[in-house]
Amino acid sequence: MTSSLQHLGSNIAETILLATANPFNGLFIGLLITAMLQSSSTTTALVVALVASGSITVQSSIPIIMGANVGTTITSAIVSLGFIHRKKEFRRAVAAGTYHCFFNLLTVVILFPLEYYYGMLSSMSMRIAGYFFVPTAGPIENEITHFWVGFSPVIDLLLKLVPNGFILIILSFVLLFGSILLFRRLISDLLKASSPEVFARFFFKNQFKSFTWGLLTTAAIRSSTITTSVVVPIVAKRITTLKQAAPFIIGANIGTTITAFIAATLNANTAGGITIAIAHFLFNFIGMLIFFPIPMLRKIPIELSSELGELTLKYRLAGLVFLLATFFFIPFSLIYFNQDEVRSLSVTYEVQTEGQEKSYYRLVARTNLRTENGEWERYNGNDTESKKEPDLVYPIAVKNNTLFAGKDMYRFTKPGFCWDGEDTIGTYEACIDSIMPTLAVGNIRFDSVYVCRMQYNAAAGKASIHRVYLSAPYKIILRRESLTPDNRITATEQVIRFSTP
Repeated sequence: MTSSLQHLGSNIAETILLATANPFNGLFIGLLITAMLQSSSTTTALVVALVASGSITVQSSIPIIMGANVGTTITSAIVSLGFIHRKKEFRRAVAAGTYHCFFNLLTVVILFPLEYYYGMLSSMSMRIAGYFFVPTAGPIENEITHFWVGFSPVIDLLLKLVPNGFILIILSFVLLFGSILLFRRLISDLLKASSPEVFARFFFKNQFKSFTWGLLTTAAIRSSTITTSVVVPIVAKRITTLKQAAPFIIGANIGTTITAFIAATLNANTAGGITIAIAHFLFNFIGMLIFFPIPMLRKIPIELSSELGELTLKYRLAGLVFLLATFFFIPFSLIYFNQDEVRSLSVTYEVQTEGQEKSYYRLVARTNLRTENGEWERYNGNDTESKKEPDLVYPIAVKNNTLFAGKDMYRFTKPGFCWDGEDTIGTYEACIDSIMPTLAVGNIRFDSVYVCRMQYNAAAGKASIHRVYLSAPYKIILRRESLTPDNRITATEQVIRFSTP
């Protein structure tokens, strides 16, 4: 799937990136895809593949994971509608079928704003992943390293025989979805889920045991869809109560996160995949910490689902209305009323070094104006417009008037302010020299330009002083100069073309 996504080309990658740059769009995409497929495992595996192929950033993918967690609950809700002709059983079935949905919806209500405004989950998952991997700007891998070497000739042969990326995507998707369905069926037979009485006595003896078995069985099946759906008829027939079954559903919610970890180990961009897997786990784990240990909060999703069950006694269509509102009407409304502007810049730089010919590279910068997260794609060479794949990808973020681009860090603050840092050249001390109202670079004039002087240590080499001109409105580098100790300029790179497509 990763190989297929890379074969789609940069235009498709740009479309996906722009579509998911708005977190509300990402939330709805994850919710809708998972609701249609009734499998969060497929969605999370797809997201990991998208991040590994460089099509979307970690920040853009987390809302999709949140949406997938809500979308996967539609299956148990649909199962509950099968009891509509049995009035009393229908009430209990709706309560059991919608508990998972209310649990994840409440978790989204709490965590989505924290991620939207402060990047809580993305920063936490990146920090944890940073203990194992250092996500820096790196080249796009054209060759995929296959986890199982035995299958790599088959994948390479398919890539040669089927040059069309769309057909490869469909093929990889069918293989992924088919394997999940087959695995579910095999494990279901082993669990003997057709005997609900045995299932209930074994799995719902106490809350801790219920939670543990929910986690383990779902981790084995790699999908919470089947385990939570089995609970619905058991609760509907009064074999167990929703209160006893709730810990099992919460455990299943955490157990399903193993899919992202497995998918991450099978992709080339391990750092990005692991970050997504950790974010998926943190989302479900924090939800569990909020709504499981504290008795008062534990009652909230149970009461909400039970109230909906009671409502179905008066209005049989209440469950169907709830599904339509939750999975379609509300997400579309949120997108409509919270449309973000995604800024896309195309900047061409000219590089001039003493004794060498001029060279060029192009930078495509995409930024979500609300979250101020995004990425820079760098295309090296003179003919940069015709290149389909970037040579380097830099994850960028702006926090507290600080621009983070890969390992580089630039501050937008008052003159005289200094800080220490480290980048690909070495360690340095940087200070803001001045703030220029306007600066003409080539034939282009920019407003509000910060001039930063960076003094590298002796190990950095001959050009140990850099002067960087930064655009505060666009958060890009306009000009960089390499200086000798006597302030003689030995090399420059500056903007020569600038456009906002």
